[in-house]
Amino acid sequence: MDPKTRPIYQSTGRYDVIVSDIDGCLCDEHGGPFDLARLGLIREHNEHAIRSGNAPVLTVCSGRPVGFAEAMTRLVGNTLLPAIGEMGVYLHDPKTAQSELDPAITPEELESVAGLERHYIESLRQRGVSMQPGKSASVTLWHADTDFLRSQIWPDVERVCAEHCWPFRVSMSWYYINCDLAHISKGTGIDRFKAKTGIPAERLAGIGDTSSDLAIREKVAFFACPANAIDEIKAVADYVAKAPEAEGVVEILGVLAGM
Repeated sequence: MDPKTRPIYQSTGRYDVIVSDIDGCLCDEHGGPFDLARLGLIREHNEHAIRSGNAPVLTVCSGRPVGFAEAMTRLVGNTLLPAIGEMGVYLHDPKTAQSELDPAITPEELESVAGLERHYIESLRQRGVSMQPGKSASVTLWHADTDFLRSQIWPDVERVCAEHCWPFRVSMSWYYINCDLAHISKGTGIDRFKAKTGIPAERLAGIGDTSSDLAIREKVAFFACPANAIDEIKAVADYVAKAPEAEGVVEILGVLAGM
């Protein structure tokens, strides 16, 4: 970031931005209905923050496809700050409605993504695995039997990636196998966010619930989690909400408002 860059947004409080994961934080991991009442409160918070400048604006940082991140950005009323989608692959700017692929991603790496997608079509699909649509530079896999996904499919994917020298970081979330380019993460997405907005790390707060959100923890000054977060996340959080998911996020907003 150019030291002369003026931040896009500055609040009068301790933090300017809250970078929040989506699944397990703003909505549940099971694909259930949105908690519109709590999301409405988050939207009201954002609208007030943008209008008055006296509270941090909440944006999203998710492994979900950028289109989903854009939709959540609209839902929570963030009309100002970029959203991070596909585990750092994209920044989506709500002011221009444009999504920018990380320029560090090479054509050769995109060929590796295509190779892993071919492996899914030729081998994994027949085993009942589905691939999350809408991603450009990563692959996410799901199966109804999570134990089967973890014990059989995960090792298979790691083996195939190693055999072809495909540069993926292969990990498990609650219900998915995530295959992300090794040098791209939520952390690199936040680095791009800071460069684009001019907002430094000491003015950032974060919210997460699973191991992929450790990358958020490393990039923010204050980190919180909802009650449903895994123990690994709770251990590094500055604040653990009493309530789960979106209700917990609303609780965290209240804590940050008092800082």
